[in-house]
Amino acid sequence: MYGGDEVSAIVIDVGSYSCKAGYAGDDTPKCVFPSVVGSIEQTGDTDEAKPEKEADSGSDPKNGSKPMDVDKAKTKRKFYLGQEFEFRRDHMEVISPLKDGTVIDWEVVDNIWNHAFRRRLLINPEEHPMLIAEPSTNSGQQREKAAELMFEKYKVPALFLAKNAVLTSFASGRATSLVVDCGGGSTVVSAVHDGYVLQKSAATSPIGGEFLTDCMMKSLESKGVVIRPKYSFKKKEVSPGDYKV
Repeated sequence: MYGGDEVSAIVIDVGSYSCKAGYAGDDTPKCVFPSVVGSIEQTGDTDEAKPEKEADSGSDPKNGSKPMDVDKAKTKRKFYLGQEFEFRRDHMEVISPLKDGTVIDWEVVDNIWNHAFRRRLLINPEEHPMLIAEPSTNSGQQREKAAELMFEKYKVPALFLAKNAVLTSFASGRATSLVVDCGGGSTVVSAVHDGYVLQKSAATSPIGGEFLTDCMMKSLESKGVVIRPKYSFKKKEVSPGDYKV
């Protein structure tokens, strides 16, 4: 049985730029890592596809049904998170699970949660209640999907979904406030009254930190400054401050 006073709750917040997770009551998160992940598609026959192919091979010839090539090979994605994401790999695509503050890829979110629980916090989610920070404009379907994953896959004993604006307001010691949340992918302005977000007053903008970064990069490139990724530099210095590319 779950005892709220005996077990520390876990707070997790997946944003468009980073994921923060830790224990409730702490001043700072225990772990912060990028929420963007590396994805490599792997195509091959899976165990689930074998019985389907056997069933297709035994189909009635009168119907003229033939096994489709699409069923033979199922595409499976392999994800790289945290320290594994820092290295360059061939055919790796960098993807984000959120767009304009809304989750568009729950498979990536699931892997981010699993990485935070198993690799960073080193906990068993079945033994800790969860508090998930969600956007102020989150829909009912998004909340249902998050609850479905937490209860059915991670078997959490208790779950609470809290609005980002409400958590920010309470963190500053106020139950009523106007919260301006500038994130990596979007900016949300929402009013909080007595601990509740006024949904009709919430305003969103697609301009966030990533958009400003792109503007700065284009400005530098227009001036002839070449922006290179970290992996393209060699560790050994030719001279102080001069690196080989």
